[in-house]
Amino acid sequence: MSKSLKRVIAALADAGHNIAPLELGPETRTAQQAAGAAGCTLDQIAKSVIFAGQTSGRAILFITAGGNRVDPAKASAVAGEPLGKADAALIRAQTGFAIGGVAPVGHLAPITAFFDPRLLDFPLIYAAAGTPRHIFPIAPADLLKISSAQVSEFTS
Repeated sequence: MSKSLKRVIAALADAGHNIAPLELGPETRTAQQAAGAAGCTLDQIAKSVIFAGQTSGRAILFITAGGNRVDPAKASAVAGEPLGKADAALIRAQTGFAIGGVAPVGHLAPITAFFDPRLLDFPLIYAAAGTPRHIFPIAPADLLKISSAQVSEFTS
């Protein structure tokens, strides 16, 4: 089991959730592929999208419904600073995850996070569990609490 997957499982357990991640096939790198493998709708996939704060230099997390896109202008307004593309090195250094498996919990250090209200429309959502092949099911209110995210409008 990868260190990233172990970190996600530990973060969930520390928050009182004994959730067993689901291992998906090798072709689940997109939200659509993950939804198909999980047997859920596209918007039930909670994507972790990372931007780089241009002032702070910090990674900023946007947890969004699978069918939504993060609007850079709205995201910058919500974050309170201009945002740019986060490269793989920044993402790995600040979250501990590789692109394609960034989880909304279990980061190496606390991260500023924002939460798409669309995810609250479902009783159950699925998020990356630290690898491109693993996801975990969770109630959106629980993920919101564990991730310490702020519900915000940042999609287009």
